[in-house]
Amino acid sequence: MTTLPWQHAHWAHLHSYIVQQRIPQALLITGGKGVGKRQLAEQFAAALLCAQPQADSHACGHCHSCLLLKAQTHPDFMQVQPEEGKTTIAIDQIRHLITKLTLKPQFDRYRVVILNPADKMNNAAANAFLKCLEEPNERTILVLVSDRQSKLPATILSRCQKLAIARPDKATVLTWLTAQAIKDDASVLLGLAQGAPLLALSYAKEGVVTQRNDCFKQFVAVAKRQHHPVVIAEQWLKLPEAPLLFWLTSWVVDLIKCAYQSHAEHLYNPDLHAPLQGLTQSLELKKLYQLYDLLLLSRQRLESTLNKQSLFEEILIQWSELNRSR
Repeated sequence: MTTLPWQHAHWAHLHSYIVQQRIPQALLITGGKGVGKRQLAEQFAAALLCAQPQADSHACGHCHSCLLLKAQTHPDFMQVQPEEGKTTIAIDQIRHLITKLTLKPQFDRYRVVILNPADKMNNAAANAFLKCLEEPNERTILVLVSDRQSKLPATILSRCQKLAIARPDKATVLTWLTAQAIKDDASVLLGLAQGAPLLALSYAKEGVVTQRNDCFKQFVAVAKRQHHPVVIAEQWLKLPEAPLLFWLTSWVVDLIKCAYQSHAEHLYNPDLHAPLQGLTQSLELKKLYQLYDLLLLSRQRLESTLNKQSLFEEILIQWSELNRSR
């Protein structure tokens, strides 16, 4: 498994754990979405399980343990994540894990458990998981992965070594994205992914730029009274909510920047500079800020039981009213 270009320092840190035989019983890998936390966790797990690791501690890829891991049948490797159709890790999953950990590892190396995302444990599951941290099992390493560290209980955080992965610099990521042979503009993709490399790559494969462009045309059409806000809100229900709200927020932020004559390179959406600039001609800055406030509130509401169509209707109606003077 190849180390991602922006993770060499992180791997060197994990390598030092192995070389010095100071491997933490519990390791928490944190960072934003799309920076490769899970990949790094799996890379570390492979290294710990490998019978013939390389000089830099990477797994050899061809020993019996590595082949079992590739086949997803290694008895000393476990992953805990929300079950299909569920949003949380339940207490029964943790109880099942605790039962399995009472047995000794079957191989001579380590046993590795990856919890991803660890912050999805409900309260009961988190309390039960504390037993794993308070009563370490023989040669067992717990690797927790989370992009919302603040959601984890302090009792769990205090018992973990921490490895934080920051968003890499833009030049490194653009070079890497270009090497992935993507057809879309790498810079635009990276902007839509808010600097997250793997998310940008996923967006390229899913045609997200085209989706965003279609939504932006509808956004403009609502401003020009060519489409009704309620109709567009209903259509938007078919799209992933979090990216869509980010697009809306980024357009409003860019409109504010355009009102101050910002150059295209300073926008979230530099490829939309011309149409955004055109939209600013008859907009009141004060009302734009009010729409921005609504969008920030709407992003918080995503995790509530609020009707999503009502949420988008409110945003689009306010946007339509803002453009009434057109």
